[in-house]
Amino acid sequence: MSKTNNEYDAIVVGSGISGGWAAKELTEKGLRVLQLERGKNIEHITDYVQATKGPWEFPHRGRPTLAMKEVYPVLKRDYPLDEITPDWWASDQDSPYTEVQRFDWFRGYHVGGRSLMWGRQSYRLSEMDFEANARDGVGADWPVRYDEIAPWYDHVERFAGIAGSQEGLPQLPDGQFLPAMPLNCVEEAAAEKLAQAFDGQRRIIPGRNANLTRPLPGRSPCQYRNKCARGCPFGAYFSTQSSTLPAAMATGLLTLQPFSIVHEVLFDRERRRATGVRVMDAVTGDTRDFHAKIVFLCASTLNSTWILMRSATDEWEGGLGSSSGELGHNLMDHHFRAGASGTMDGFDDKEVYGRRPTGFYIPRFQNIGKDKREFLRGYGVQGGASRSGWSRAVAELGVGGDFKDQACRPGDWGIGGTAFGEMLPRHENRIWIDHGRVDAWGLPVLAFDCAIGENERQMRVAMQNDMAEILEAAGARDVHPWETEYYPGAGIHEMGTARMGRDPKTSVLNEWNQVWDCPNVFVTDGSFMASAACQNPSLTYMAFTARAVDHAVGELNRRNL
Repeated sequence: MSKTNNEYDAIVVGSGISGGWAAKELTEKGLRVLQLERGKNIEHITDYVQATKGPWEFPHRGRPTLAMKEVYPVLKRDYPLDEITPDWWASDQDSPYTEVQRFDWFRGYHVGGRSLMWGRQSYRLSEMDFEANARDGVGADWPVRYDEIAPWYDHVERFAGIAGSQEGLPQLPDGQFLPAMPLNCVEEAAAEKLAQAFDGQRRIIPGRNANLTRPLPGRSPCQYRNKCARGCPFGAYFSTQSSTLPAAMATGLLTLQPFSIVHEVLFDRERRRATGVRVMDAVTGDTRDFHAKIVFLCASTLNSTWILMRSATDEWEGGLGSSSGELGHNLMDHHFRAGASGTMDGFDDKEVYGRRPTGFYIPRFQNIGKDKREFLRGYGVQGGASRSGWSRAVAELGVGGDFKDQACRPGDWGIGGTAFGEMLPRHENRIWIDHGRVDAWGLPVLAFDCAIGENERQMRVAMQNDMAEILEAAGARDVHPWETEYYPGAGIHEMGTARMGRDPKTSVLNEWNQVWDCPNVFVTDGSFMASAACQNPSLTYMAFTARAVDHAVGELNRRNL
């Protein structure tokens, strides 16, 4: 759909959650769009080859082998490495990176990106989140407040399909929800008891998730299989493949090109505008330039910043957008793996039908109202209640009839959760290009130096103690606080490194996600985040992407770009 074979109205780099939304919104506004994805194509339904397999169809029941652990030294650090979908994660060998301090970087290089593997928890940021940096004197003030972004949250929620309940909480704004996936019987009982404790400030609500509870055009409701990470042949959860890509393709204005590694934004020094991007063919290694009036970088937080750092270096040593000195800095994640668990009695005659793909959520209550802490900001809790099955008996190493009888009976009901805490933006948490090391395509890799600070360490103690208090108030027994090893990146919520702000001297992007130094380049993945809040961030990426597209097209029509 281009004038020539390399000229378009807009170029979108990346095809994950942000890139999918950019392509949809741009094409629906009449622009001819080229979407570039560095990895392979994955066709909706057709390429979900593991979606309907049973555990017995995998030689090792889905668990990673020793050979796989040798090939994937980073992925083996956590759950992404398994026998079911290893090729949906970037190869550790082809795409290495340098760690000054440990950073767990789990990426998906294919059409759809991590929109195929995300946890689908979908929460709005609140007014207190957008005000937090200015209030606390931390980082750069957000140039946007909640009232400005709320209509865009509405817009993306209606299309994506978010299941949730209306709760009236200022720290967790309500949205345009489909019916929530209800709490199970144990969670309901815990929620009722908790509502009477702590002056009602701590609440258990259904997790808000991007799984349909009612059909939307071209998509069916969730089947409660809880095999979302394999790809959903029903289109029940929001992904690029099920949602934004079909909408963009329906316009006839989208060209999708996989195996295309964008490694530079082309910059016209005289016009102070980008003219397009430089692309390496991931298969042949050939390089080709594509041109457009506007460029949307949606390659994921760290890769978009890598592209900026490699662009216009003859004008700025640190790359396009580096004039403030903040490009690559203020890297954030959500720290987690701290909470509590316990046992709930009185429900031995109850069992759950189906596999619900969400749990409960406890909205942030710290540093709100009368709840004052020694640390800044706060955390929310994601958890659930479930009944243990036959596998619990294996740990007992029993034999004989008693062992078999025990294995055949349902076990106790357990309840628990892990907190997801806000990580403050700090200039010293950063990435840069390591020119002494290259990937499989001969391109220099990123280096990481990032760690949690004292504020997060204090918060992690409270995560455990508060959750233990919550479970005890909810009626649990044998409550045990717990904490396991966490390193930045493990939350897979990378944010920052190209933050937005009010001042070009302290930020990379303006209030519309435009690069201050080059206003026809927009960055709308997690790199724009000025702070992390404690809510899962993907819904915010969607809203800001749609808003940025609306502004970009308006500026094009006004001939300002």
